[in-house]
Amino acid sequence: MNTKLVKTIREAIALAGLKDGMTISFHHHLRNGDYVLNLVMDEIAAMGIRNLTVNASALFDTHAPFLDHIKNHVVRKVQTNYISAGIGRQISAGLMDEPVEFRTHGGRPRDIALGITPIDVAFIAAPCSDRMGNCTGKYGRSACGSLGYAFPDAMYAKKVIVITDELAEYPLTGWSIPEIYVDYVVQIDAIGDPAGIVSGTTRMTRNPVALVMAQTAARVIQNSGLLRDGFSFQTGGGGATLATAMYLKQIMLREQIYGSYAQGGITGYLVDMLNEGCFRALMDVQCFDLKAAASIRDNPNHCEVGAAQYASAGAKSSIMDSLDVAVLGATEIDTDFNVNVHTDSSGRIMGGSGGHSDAAAGSKLSIITAPLFRGRLPIVRDRVTCISTPGKDIDVLVTQAGIAVNPRREELRERLTQAGMQVLEITQLRALAEQITGTPAPLPPAGRVIAKVIGRDGTLLDTIGERKGEE
Repeated sequence: MNTKLVKTIREAIALAGLKDGMTISFHHHLRNGDYVLNLVMDEIAAMGIRNLTVNASALFDTHAPFLDHIKNHVVRKVQTNYISAGIGRQISAGLMDEPVEFRTHGGRPRDIALGITPIDVAFIAAPCSDRMGNCTGKYGRSACGSLGYAFPDAMYAKKVIVITDELAEYPLTGWSIPEIYVDYVVQIDAIGDPAGIVSGTTRMTRNPVALVMAQTAARVIQNSGLLRDGFSFQTGGGGATLATAMYLKQIMLREQIYGSYAQGGITGYLVDMLNEGCFRALMDVQCFDLKAAASIRDNPNHCEVGAAQYASAGAKSSIMDSLDVAVLGATEIDTDFNVNVHTDSSGRIMGGSGGHSDAAAGSKLSIITAPLFRGRLPIVRDRVTCISTPGKDIDVLVTQAGIAVNPRREELRERLTQAGMQVLEITQLRALAEQITGTPAPLPPAGRVIAKVIGRDGTLLDTIGERKGEE
């Protein structure tokens, strides 16, 4: 019987010809429930392979053992779109000799396709696969939904290894990634815990301040002139941005507005909007909860899309190019509307752009929802600690004390003012915050560069410096 099945991860690694200095890749659809990255890295270390570049679409706290592989020189370089705070703190303290390269969710497939970040061996965690490598995230006990971020890895890597915990009869129908891209298949006991795809940034908030901001953001959309039949929408992770979808649904149902699509990381709230007729389709690169994972399996109007179709600036077109409104979060925003989602206020890595700057650049209206202050630190600063998304791509800041509109969007400012919304200058919002928090002391100078922030078109947006021993 023709098969690509091999018995162990180690055998697949050996057959793929992985050697010192090569590049391997992983995707993050199982998020904090992923087991595959740690299993593969432990096997590679045991085989004595060193000095690898790891191109992982995201790294979460569950991947903390990865830090040991950096210390032991199994990993030399990291390319990613997001790093959680637990791993980010150690990298910020100077763990790596080479700077991390941060890309966006659209920039990563662009650079893979262009050969800027070539991949030697891609490891794809697939909840269901057949013996020839037709695989999907829609079925199996570890079902996570869309596998969109793994599409470029499968298409362009020199060797592709599918790792699954559920083997289907050949041919698996309804595949996400077809066998034509796959070299080897390994069946293991468990690739992860699908409950881990839900995190604190993908749960609905009950915070009254966040709910006020969400209501305000929905009103901005309502009064922008964009909320009409055919409307398209994306919301990011974070309580206030997710709650905006809830209030937007109420407006759309009340006014009988029928949108074309919602996109991005899909939550159960967007699934509800699809089912209630607010949108004709969901364009899903990543499921943010198990309700979304079930929907993409059962509803043909819930469509799986790859990372390039989602957001690549190098593609002939992407769904981001047709997007009306994006509602996004921020760690900091400055008076030039530049946004930071990479570091905390002390300059330590605790996130990454993901699709943030892709959505801001592609949408007709980008809205940032953020409170005036967090932990007695103002969110509006003279200059952000790190530029993740350039201010030219941000249109509106929504806080609990009012909104600010980018001076580039004077017509939008007039629309919102005429609708009776409280529109302030962004410097006024900064002053309101500092009346409560005081003016924050400037950060001490950073050390050597430990990370580069690369824009969706390949330009260098900013660098992140070492923060050794600071609290």
